Amino acid sequence: MADLWWIYSKPVPADGRELWTLFLQCSCATVVIGGLFYNWMFASLEYSRHLSVAMAVSFSLLLLLTLLLVHPARCVFSMIMPTLGTKQGRKLLFSTCIMIAVVNITPNIISNIQTILQVIECICKNSSDSLLNSTALLEKVSWEFGDAIQEAIPSIYKPMNGHFRFSLLQNSSLIYQKMHLAGEKISREFLSVEVLVKDSIRVANRLAAGFFMLYLCFESAWYLKNYLTNLRFDNFYITEKLERLAMDRKAAHLLVGSSKKLIRPTGLKLSWEEVVLCLVQAMLVTVALMLMLVVVAMDHFAFSVADTAVRKAAQFSAVPITLGIKYKVRAGVSWILPFLFKVFRLPPNELHLRAFNRTYHHHLLFSSAHCRISPPMPPNPSVLLVVGLLFCILYATVFLETYARRLCRKIAASFFQSWEEKRVLYLYRRLSRRHSKE
Repeated sequence: MADLWWIYSKPVPADGRELWTLFLQCSCATVVIGGLFYNWMFASLEYSRHLSVAMAVSFSLLLLLTLLLVHPARCVFSMIMPTLGTKQGRKLLFSTCIMIAVVNITPNIISNIQTILQVIECICKNSSDSLLNSTALLEKVSWEFGDAIQEAIPSIYKPMNGHFRFSLLQNSSLIYQKMHLAGEKISREFLSVEVLVKDSIRVANRLAAGFFMLYLCFESAWYLKNYLTNLRFDNFYITEKLERLAMDRKAAHLLVGSSKKLIRPTGLKLSWEEVVLCLVQAMLVTVALMLMLVVVAMDHFAFSVADTAVRKAAQFSAVPITLGIKYKVRAGVSWILPFLFKVFRLPPNELHLRAFNRTYHHHLLFSSAHCRISPPMPPNPSVLLVVGLLFCILYATVFLETYARRLCRKIAASFFQSWEEKRVLYLYRRLSRRHSKE
């Protein structure tokens, strides 16, 4: 492994064997990165399969040529891997979490809201139908009431038509049509909102993911640029070369006296600044986790409400309505000419009709088996598992970020060993001057 890394980190291969070894190393790395790049574009960013394949193949060929011909590019490419464990890698993971929520959780919430609206539409349709039927019952009551009057009153007083007339809407198709159009309009609006939200967040996520990926490469290149131009940059580690130099010059006490300010790159010790940075980053990840939990809670809440609405609507019982008609009519004529009744032998001026007492029953219905209601969509446990795993990785990268930066420094030192010797010498002289002042 040491020999393979030595060949990979050399500026120019020494012979044909090293050249073929470097070509195989770059080819293997290119194939792996190309496959990951295709999966990222197709599965995460939701590009088409053909575009993902074309972009992955083009990117792989360009990457292979760059790694073979450009020595600093190999260094930057090697530092990208540990840089994924820093804040830039976390941004990519955040982007992936957002895309998972948009593609899987948001449609589930909208589907459950549509189920709730379908339940409301079903209740409105059935209740309006029952209400129309109740008006038909009133018409039946009025008709029987008129028949009773016709039978009870003598022919001399009998009106031309003893029936009451109700202006009723016998055909309920107009109401059903309006309610159906209203339901379809709401469904179209929800669908358009869902499509707009998904498309907007998909485009935003693609732009953000592309920006984060470019910035990830830029940060690795920026680190290498500072490493090669600034001797003070990230130069506070007790490396093997520094220990060897101190031992050769019999100044090992410099490293012992400065142990509080210097850190061994292979150790687990964190400086106070590194600890504070880890805590701040952990708080930011926690805020993002809380926001994601709010979205997940909304998914569970929408499913719970939709499931309860569907079950309760199926359990609605018919509401009985009893209409009791009880009346007693007395028909009379004017008292001014009572003798006319006696002269013409008319019936008495007051007629007592027989009492009428009837009871009518009706039921109001709020649900029906013919209603078209989509079943509520439960939250997908696999989505929650993936999101939870991603956030575990995010928390892990918070505490591994310091070690990832140390690994970046070690990679840069292996690619530019002569420059690393200058940095070690500069650090040694700084320690010597500080020791002399003290």
